[in-house]
Amino acid sequence: MKERHGSTGPLAGLRVVDLTSVVMGPVTTQILADYGADVVKVEPLEGDVMRLAAPMRNPSMGAMFLHANRNKRSLALDIKKPKGRQALLKLCAEADVFIHNIRGEAMRRLGLGFDDIRAVKRDIVYVNLVGYSENGPYGSYPAYDDIIQGAVAIPSICATVTGSEPTYVPLTMVDRICGISAAHAVLAAIIYRDRTGEGQSVEVPMFETMAHFVLGDHMGGKTFDPPIGPTGYSRLLSRDRKPYPTKDGYICVMVYSDKQWRSFFTAIGRGPWQERSDRFATHAARAKQYEEVYRLLAEIFPLRTTAEWTELLSASDVPHSPLHSIDSLIDDKHLAAVGFFRQVEHPTEGSIRLSDMPMRWSASQPEFRMHPPRIGEHSVELLLKLGFRDDEIAELCTEKVTVDGASAAPGSKSNRR
Repeated sequence: MKERHGSTGPLAGLRVVDLTSVVMGPVTTQILADYGADVVKVEPLEGDVMRLAAPMRNPSMGAMFLHANRNKRSLALDIKKPKGRQALLKLCAEADVFIHNIRGEAMRRLGLGFDDIRAVKRDIVYVNLVGYSENGPYGSYPAYDDIIQGAVAIPSICATVTGSEPTYVPLTMVDRICGISAAHAVLAAIIYRDRTGEGQSVEVPMFETMAHFVLGDHMGGKTFDPPIGPTGYSRLLSRDRKPYPTKDGYICVMVYSDKQWRSFFTAIGRGPWQERSDRFATHAARAKQYEEVYRLLAEIFPLRTTAEWTELLSASDVPHSPLHSIDSLIDDKHLAAVGFFRQVEHPTEGSIRLSDMPMRWSASQPEFRMHPPRIGEHSVELLLKLGFRDDEIAELCTEKVTVDGASAAPGSKSNRR
């Protein structure tokens, strides 16, 4: 893959300064970078902490980091030092978006609050990714994915369904959902700026974003005032809503619409389930007793093999899927056919396989332009463009304000010209 900074994607020309780490912020900025924005990832000299998440071939290049940081350039800066802060402000003076996931009070102490950044770029879109809105009593609390999962009742909902102890969903689900939400907030703010000429500060709180996500499904009877019933969406809370055991494995099936219900029971010849299936023949009837509906289906699927069910359900146009493991998902034939994975040669990590952009665009297809960067890989290149001289950059390296990650990599040459 030939590395290049320029883009023909839909956000080509948009300049983003990315002072985020871990997962939520990097997911946000990778979306923007995939769409063509020029994203500069400003990292501490030791790098984003997710660089340390194993497995990895070389230090500070962990797998999870590789999956959230392509199409970005890395500038290593110690922003707590005056010269590091000065370099960051110079970078922001040429940017459209500044995005960070440091608590607001800490940013203001560093002299990097909204007013400080706006002083160097009046129409900047300043995006603050936080755990909780600063306007509430939790505003100063730290937050991670697990903490917010618990705060918005996800483990409790899991326990209600499984009858076991509360448990976290084994995904960085909060970070990724909030990252997607933050990306579309950035785009909306850019559209507003382009229409009005005004930049603004945008706060994206994880707790409120996920409360919105969870309660959209489970507010239930408390949607009304006074309440007209309990909370929770009964279909999602059914203990039998899970992959169905077959004669030789499992299958995921959703017999949802009235048409699908009729097609399914016609295909299996109804048999001993005739009376009960007729009672549930309409969506309104099924919605009143999901537990019994799922229980009925759970009785039926063990009677055939997964392959037999796949053939029957396909012929009946009933939505279904194999129950994948992580390994079988990676080997899925559909993902292979659509080119879901991109095999690239990384200059230090060798051959790596990353998921490509899932969308397909007819005129401005997002591109894989740059490999996930090493710490400070583009420090010298970027500082030169900001007007720093070679001797000044050498001094910044000596004073541990920045690192030259391009020359530090084995077999690599510095970008210094």
